[in-house]
Amino acid sequence: MKLLLKGGRIIDPSQDMDERSDVLIDKGRVARIAKDMSLSRNKGGGSTQIIDLEGAIVAPGLIDMHTHLREPGFEYKETIRTGAAAAVAGGFTAVACMANTNPVNDNRSVTDFILRQAAAAGLARVYPLAAVSKNLEGKQLTEFNDLKEAGAVGLSDDGRPVISSGLMRQALEYAHSLSLPVISHCEDLGLSEGGAMNESFVSTDLGLPGIPSISEDIMVSRDIAIARYTGTAVHIAHVSTAESVEMIRRAKREGVAVTAETAAHYFTLTDESLRGYSTNFKVSPPLRGARDRDAVRQGLRDGTIDAIASDHAPHASMEKDVEFALAAFGMIGLETSLALSLALVGQGIITMGRLIELMSLNPSRILRIPGGSLREGSIADVTVIDPEREWTVDPSTFRSKSRNCPFEGRRLTGKAVLTIVGGKILYRDAEFLP
Repeated sequence: MKLLLKGGRIIDPSQDMDERSDVLIDKGRVARIAKDMSLSRNKGGGSTQIIDLEGAIVAPGLIDMHTHLREPGFEYKETIRTGAAAAVAGGFTAVACMANTNPVNDNRSVTDFILRQAAAAGLARVYPLAAVSKNLEGKQLTEFNDLKEAGAVGLSDDGRPVISSGLMRQALEYAHSLSLPVISHCEDLGLSEGGAMNESFVSTDLGLPGIPSISEDIMVSRDIAIARYTGTAVHIAHVSTAESVEMIRRAKREGVAVTAETAAHYFTLTDESLRGYSTNFKVSPPLRGARDRDAVRQGLRDGTIDAIASDHAPHASMEKDVEFALAAFGMIGLETSLALSLALVGQGIITMGRLIELMSLNPSRILRIPGGSLREGSIADVTVIDPEREWTVDPSTFRSKSRNCPFEGRRLTGKAVLTIVGGKILYRDAEFLP
C-alpha cells in the first residue's frame, strides 16, 4: 500500500527545504514530493492511504545517536523491544545503543544478538555501538574490523572514559582506517570519583560530594589534542560545560575533525533542580550551572554542537529509590527529548530547520547511517510533529520499561504524532490522527 502524507510543512535541511507539500511513499521509499498531489496523478496501481497533516511538520526520521537499551544483561531496566517502542513513541525512527551491557558489546556475538533482537522487535532501527576496549576496562582494544563487519556503526566505552591517552590514540587511528566514529565519554575519574552532583555552591549547600566541571574539560582537551595530532576524528558525547563548548568551538575553527552532542537535560535544567534531592536528576555528567546551560544553548545555536541525543539511561526503582549518594546515574529521555528540544525553537534559540539538522541529518552523517533526508528515492523514515500539541509528562504511560524521568508532571508543547519506519506506520497518536 502506498502512503500519501497531505498538506504538512516539510522541513528537510538536506535539501534546504521548508515548504508545504505532499509526500508520497511507495515500497518503503520516498517516491515523490509535490504540492497538492491527488490520486488521479498516482496511477501506479494498488491502494493508497491518505493522511491529512495540515498544521503538522513532516521531517526526516529522528535519529538518537546515544541510547542505553540495556539488553543483554539488564533486561529488568529495559529491553531492545521496549526501548525501540519508546523510541518510535518519541518520534525516533533509529537509535544507536551503547555497549555497556552485560556481557559488554565487545565482540561479534553480542553485536549479532542485538541486531537479531532489534529485527524481531520490528520497531525503530537499532544500530549497535561497540566497545572501544575489551570489557570497557580501557586496557586492550576490541577487534574493530570484526565488530564493523558484524554491524557496529561506531565505538564507545560510554559510561566509562578511556583513561589511557595511548590507548585513545590507538583507538582513533585504528577507527579512522575503518571510517568508524569514536564517541568519547570525557571524564577524569581522579577528579570525579565519589561525586554525586556538580561541584558548586548548590552541592555545598546540599551537603553532597561534587563533580568538578574540569573533570570533563580536561578529557575534552586531551581528545581534541590527540585528534589534532593524529589527523583523525573524535566525537564528544553529552557535552555539559561552558569550557568544553568553547574548546570544541575553537578546535573546529582550527580544522580539527571534532563533532559533539549534548542532551536535552543539559540545556533545560541546572544543578538547582537537585534541591529536592530527587535522584531522577542525578545524571553523568551532572547537571551544571546556569552559565554552562547557556553555553550549551549557544553551542547548539552557532553550530559548535552537532547533535542532540537523549542519553536515555533507564534504571529500575530499586536503583533510584535509595539515598542520593547511592543512586544510579541516569534518566530516561526517548519520550521527552523532542518536546524539550522544541522549547529551544519556541524560545528563539534555534530554528525548526536547525532542530531537524541536530536530531536527524547530523546524527546520520556522524554515524554514516541511512536517513536524515526525504530526498526522492531515500528510505521512508519519517517523523511527523505537531508543534502546538500540549501534553503533560506522565512516565506511567511511557513505553519504556523504566520510570526514572525528572520531568513528571511538566507541561510540554510539541509531540511526535506519527512515526514511519521504512514506509510502515509504527506509532500514531490517536488524539491527532484518529
